[in-house]
Amino acid sequence: MPDSQFTHKWPDRPADHRVVVLGASPKPARYANRAVRELMAGGYSVIPVHPKIKEIEGLPVVHTLGAIHEQVHTLTLYVGPERSRGLVDDILRLNPGRVILNPGTESGELESRLRERHIEYLHACTLVMLRTGQF
Repeated sequence: MPDSQFTHKWPDRPADHRVVVLGASPKPARYANRAVRELMAGGYSVIPVHPKIKEIEGLPVVHTLGAIHEQVHTLTLYVGPERSRGLVDDILRLNPGRVILNPGTESGELESRLRERHIEYLHACTLVMLRTGQF
């Protein structure tokens, strides 16, 4: 049985599915920004995380994972392994239902720690998952 706060029963409505975008960007051309926009368009509850920006696509930005106290269903990563290395403990404390490692964010250390905690993770592209109904 996984250690996560829930056992992979995803909410029936996207609005009840909380998604954290780690590495969210205010730049429209960036995949992380496109993910925020497409998640919002799909009706998901989105929490962008960036250490310095105050607002992205009209959403208030959280500066650290530690500032999130709600249950998180999906954490989607848009930071490379060199940046996520210092965030592993924060990610584990967040205890998301799953972690999506978008291309370029793969991290052996993070994946090992997620396995230890029985937190589901996948190597996938959030944008592709959304567009193909696999999210």
